[in-house]
Amino acid sequence: MSFIPSPSELKDLRRKAGLTQKELAKRAGVSQSLIARIEKGTVNPRISTLRRIMKVIEEELGGKVRAKHIMRRDVIVACPNTKIEEVAKVMWEKGISQLPVVDEKGYPIGSIREDNIVKALLLYKERERVLGMKVSELMEGPLPTVAPDDSAERVIRILMEGFPAVLVTEGGKVVGIITKSDIIACRLLRIAHLSEAGKGSTLRKSSTEGL
Repeated sequence: MSFIPSPSELKDLRRKAGLTQKELAKRAGVSQSLIARIEKGTVNPRISTLRRIMKVIEEELGGKVRAKHIMRRDVIVACPNTKIEEVAKVMWEKGISQLPVVDEKGYPIGSIREDNIVKALLLYKERERVLGMKVSELMEGPLPTVAPDDSAERVIRILMEGFPAVLVTEGGKVVGIITKSDIIACRLLRIAHLSEAGKGSTLRKSSTEGL
């Protein structure tokens, strides 16, 4: 997954919105040289900068990016009885730092993060003891949730409060997850392009992958 917007997509969107680099920069509160560097792919924009740039483009294109457009549907979840050893293995293999914890019906009831495991290792100083624990013994409160039709702006505001991820729920059950990298990645730009073209994005509900 790319961690910066696609230069060609940003340039294409800017042009479709009828904006010059100078106009976009002025309205987004950044320098024209920064816009030029982003379009050339020589700089990684901050999430707050990307947010301002996308807001200007969305205003011009008249489209609205929603949570269902940028969420990842392949959500890996843990259950309260899942062993920490299994959670740690999945985190390592998948390169993720947190997992939602759901009950038997698929409703989020908590979350387990790398920090929880590291703190337990430092506290107990017994690797086997910690790895043998259940998720329910180390988990913390659930991640914040949004609905599929909630705006990307709301998701960004939540993430900027310090949360590692936001869950997308439908009928109370987890159907997707959004992290900061999903916002920064070019998915946001691709959806803005779809909005400009008058196309929709159909939410396809997929089952979550559980541990």
